[in-house]
Amino acid sequence: MRKLEMEIRAFTGDLKPWQGAFPWDRVRETDRREVFRRAEEYASQPYPMRLATGFLAFSRDGSRQADEAPYFFRRKKLGWQATACCLGRDAYLDAVADGIWCVCEESSWVISAHNVNAIPGAPAPAEYPLPDVTRPYVDLFSAQTGMILTLIRNALGRELDGITPLLQARITREIRTRILDPFLTRDDFWWMGNIRKDLCNWTPWILSNVMLCAMGEPMAAWERREVMIRACAMLDRWLDVVPEDGGCDEGTGYWNMAGGALLDCLEILERATDGRVSLWKEDKIRNILAFPARAEIGRGYFLNFADCDARPMLSGERVQTAGERTGLPEMVSLGRGLRRDVSVEMDDVPHLIRLWKALFHPPAAEPAGGENPEKDVWLPDLQVRVLRRGGWTLGAKGGHNGESHNHNDVGSFLLYLDGEPAIVDAGNMTYTAKTFSSRRYELWNTRSAYHNVPLIGGREQLAGAEYRAGDVECLPDGLRTDLAGAYAPQARVRHCVRSMTLTPEGLDIEDQIETENLEEATWIFLFRNQPAKTAEGLAAADMKMLYPVSWRTEVEEIPVTDARMARNWPGSLWRVRITDAAAREHHAQWRFRRRNDP
Repeated sequence: MRKLEMEIRAFTGDLKPWQGAFPWDRVRETDRREVFRRAEEYASQPYPMRLATGFLAFSRDGSRQADEAPYFFRRKKLGWQATACCLGRDAYLDAVADGIWCVCEESSWVISAHNVNAIPGAPAPAEYPLPDVTRPYVDLFSAQTGMILTLIRNALGRELDGITPLLQARITREIRTRILDPFLTRDDFWWMGNIRKDLCNWTPWILSNVMLCAMGEPMAAWERREVMIRACAMLDRWLDVVPEDGGCDEGTGYWNMAGGALLDCLEILERATDGRVSLWKEDKIRNILAFPARAEIGRGYFLNFADCDARPMLSGERVQTAGERTGLPEMVSLGRGLRRDVSVEMDDVPHLIRLWKALFHPPAAEPAGGENPEKDVWLPDLQVRVLRRGGWTLGAKGGHNGESHNHNDVGSFLLYLDGEPAIVDAGNMTYTAKTFSSRRYELWNTRSAYHNVPLIGGREQLAGAEYRAGDVECLPDGLRTDLAGAYAPQARVRHCVRSMTLTPEGLDIEDQIETENLEEATWIFLFRNQPAKTAEGLAAADMKMLYPVSWRTEVEEIPVTDARMARNWPGSLWRVRITDAAAREHHAQWRFRRRNDP
């Protein structure tokens, strides 16, 4: 596809700064009331302190929340009350000034988990328990803080000057010192793609906010152009990493800050160049932006391989806009269905620009016709298959165990019946220091022993890009792959061929395992609902699972105690282990049917 750096270098005009009046009079009354409600909710709560001990908690005991709770509260309170001021509630203006001052007085805009220039979330080494204020780092949320202050300065500049012009001057100085100068002078931040090539959502997410700062802050035209050239070069490096099929290996929830952030960047470029840099017809761009519709299961559920929630917080406005920009009606329809009240744009992380976009961009019209009962998706680079047949929805994957936000899940699958989860992936948990450390695979939700794949000789799959699916074949009604390469050489697995076939009657899985030694084979199935043993196998809710009942079957309840996971799976999950006696060859057939079918 066309390189963005070349496109922006070829643009000969001045880049148009992002300034001017906002159409606040066009905000719908229901949204107005919601903004005022949230601003008043925060009014009785003062801006909390960000303490050194809160920051130190990450390096001391792995806690992220000790620093992140006050950090994000400050920005949410500031964003909601600034938006209320924009809508005419001047009574919040002093609170906005307080918020600006609080944020500008922080030693660092970086959260404690991102205090070093390393793998996202890696524990800070002992020599960096607190930020070095002489060397500001640009992480996800420092860039996002710059975006928040840029928006407020542009929308409320006159009102802030009525208090004192020093507020605007302070914002400009801090954004220059903490964001723009490091961005222009440093080449060693890992997410820039100069050193590391395994880029992820950090790159477009940070760039979308840096680009907005550049277009909204007072700068010389040549310098603004330099920011945009550098940003486009980095975005090109990220696009080189993304597969041609547009698949997001981080999981659907990360589309918000991967594909969704790409959408933000492209809109900034289009506006800055008066439409002369426009890439909405590029196949790869369209594939990246279309991923949520391809990964959708229904009823708010999406494929949740890797660190992803089964019911992720996707920006309905961004999904709708992606569909409108690319002419994909399925994305427009999905986006409209995802849109709730505008609060969702601030409830995860305070993404103020997306709140404002939602306020100024009404939901799409009601789509014509009902939901298509059939679905047939194959992403050959990501090696993910999605099928819907007769009320059944299958999500299946090949891939490898070195993916971004990886779980050891080569050959795993998800199964839904009439839009309700039956066989699931536990998905994500609240992040701690362990999440992105060398101890990551001590977490049960990342291990293959808790995914819908076999254990061979008691051995799990291993982490790393070298542990991958082989002979992956997209079938007309399913997927076939050899899982042997996902296991350690010591397991001596010659073949572990899994064939999955979905029909309107249900799902059939056939597993053929061959090992060099006599080994037990234990299959794992993670049920959403408590299964009960029957004469034919197991039954749970409206589904039954048929298999050789002579094999040893164990059912383990997994109470969901993690707050993040509980948003998706309240109550418990149920881990089923089915074991065949030691042999060199194992042949298993698993049939999933409606409970009342003969």
